[in-house]
Amino acid sequence: MMSIGTPLMWMLFAAFVFVALLIDFFAMSKQGAHKVSTREAAIWSLIWVMVSFVFVGWLWWYLGGTGTDAAARELAQAKSLEFITGYLVEKALAVDNIFVFLMVFTYFAVPAEFQKRVLMIGILGALVLRAIMILVGAWLIAQFHWILYLFGLFLVFTGVKMWWAAGQEPDLEANPALKWIRKKMKIAPHYDGEKFFTMHNGVKTATPLLVVIMLIGIVDVVFAVDSIPAIFAITTDPFIVLTSNVFAILGLRAMYFLLANMHERFHLLSYGLAIVLVFIGTKMLLIDIYKIPVVWSLGFTVVVLTATMLLSLRIPPRGGGGGAYPFPAKKSDGEKSH
Repeated sequence: MMSIGTPLMWMLFAAFVFVALLIDFFAMSKQGAHKVSTREAAIWSLIWVMVSFVFVGWLWWYLGGTGTDAAARELAQAKSLEFITGYLVEKALAVDNIFVFLMVFTYFAVPAEFQKRVLMIGILGALVLRAIMILVGAWLIAQFHWILYLFGLFLVFTGVKMWWAAGQEPDLEANPALKWIRKKMKIAPHYDGEKFFTMHNGVKTATPLLVVIMLIGIVDVVFAVDSIPAIFAITTDPFIVLTSNVFAILGLRAMYFLLANMHERFHLLSYGLAIVLVFIGTKMLLIDIYKIPVVWSLGFTVVVLTATMLLSLRIPPRGGGGGAYPFPAKKSDGEKSH
């Protein structure tokens, strides 16, 4: 499979991700457990978005966007558009998953000062998982072109399913993963700081925080299964696919704390995401008949997401109360111990 990624570009990108995670871990350990304010989340969200666009600016320059070679300029423009479109799609899909994270945190009454560490561990898991799935996906597409049609059908199905599920109350209590965890593990009825295990009645027992980590990991898997086919509909270049995914994930934690208190305002966003997924899936199904230009995909995604966000601000949620994700009430320690 053709890719613009040279060994040097891959090495530079890997080094950047390593340094970024190191800085993030250092900042987190220095601050300790604390509740992330909206201001802090907004600053970090802006930093990650700016870093992403600095990267795409560098990529455009590196590929010859400022040169005199017309072919190089065309390649630089095409790859830059692919990155921006993929990044935007991944960011949009991340918003829906942020609301799922919020549901998990609310259900288990995770103290605000512990949520930062949980998300950081989740991001690390997501980065490793994405790298593996993207490399496997790229290899499969290179070997079996027809897999693109399966990806397209899956995206259309996911979009339709998301549309019908939008606005419905998620039932975490009936989640099979949570049921399985409860059968296999003894869970303490209380938190013990940021520890994953504690002593309860003289027995070493998992804390609710470990269960939350496991559920967030499962959400990451589901998130990857939805989003990986979506980005392959934009481009099949492994370098663009991986970099756009990674940059979207790196800003996920900050975006969570920024949007955690705003989920009710964007109660119609799931409908917009459903439309985008159906569009991308259709684009993939038509790939051998008509290739929809990337700039059209970018424009369509921006218009749909912007429209649904604006409509969310103008149209009140059904019932005039909670938004699309009404969460179950926080359970007491005794109720969580089963």
